[in-house]
Amino acid sequence: MPELTTAQIASPLDPISDEEIVARVVAGETVLFELLMRRHNQRVYRTVRAILGADQEAEDVMQQTYLNAYSHLASFAGQARFTTWLTSIAVNESLGRRRRAGAAALRIVDSDEDPILHLRATGPDPEQQVMTSELQHLLEEEIMSLPEHYRTVLVMRQVEGLSTEETAECLSVSSDVVKTRLRRARVMLREALLERAGVTFDTLFAFQAPRCDRVVAAVMSKIS
Repeated sequence: MPELTTAQIASPLDPISDEEIVARVVAGETVLFELLMRRHNQRVYRTVRAILGADQEAEDVMQQTYLNAYSHLASFAGQARFTTWLTSIAVNESLGRRRRAGAAALRIVDSDEDPILHLRATGPDPEQQVMTSELQHLLEEEIMSLPEHYRTVLVMRQVEGLSTEETAECLSVSSDVVKTRLRRARVMLREALLERAGVTFDTLFAFQAPRCDRVVAAVMSKIS
């Protein structure tokens, strides 16, 4: 059977649910695992990066997440959504990697420090688009400076758009804990900083096409 291209894979199968694709991969259509990765790369990346607090290891952890998921596809019971199941694997792999490497020191913004000062230090820019890009970068930095358990909930809930219940399931905590952490994260981040930034959560920590291709190619080379 000739090898399918990404376009050939994605086009006719996009309407098919994750669960249906999982069943077909388990039945032997390994090539379809690529579609699952491309569908969920953004969410997995954002989750991994939120927990690790840095970008250096994100791709390695993503690859291991997909390899773990692939090796356990046959045991996927479908009791949870595939995306929740996959995100839980990403959370566990990220936490395990962090424990093995030792707790990384996170920069925590001093409570007396006004994050608006970071914006003022950038100075005016004649191009609004350039300013928006700079402000978005600053907002990403401020989010990454939050303590990990607050940062992770904030990214999963507001950047990636998971529900409270999905986030709780992925992190193995209660819905009340998720709500509390999200509320505190918002306070720590400061509403004034978000308003000044002028960007929306869903544009943050974008997983660009070259990285998507790199992760997909690395995983597919190991399972094909």
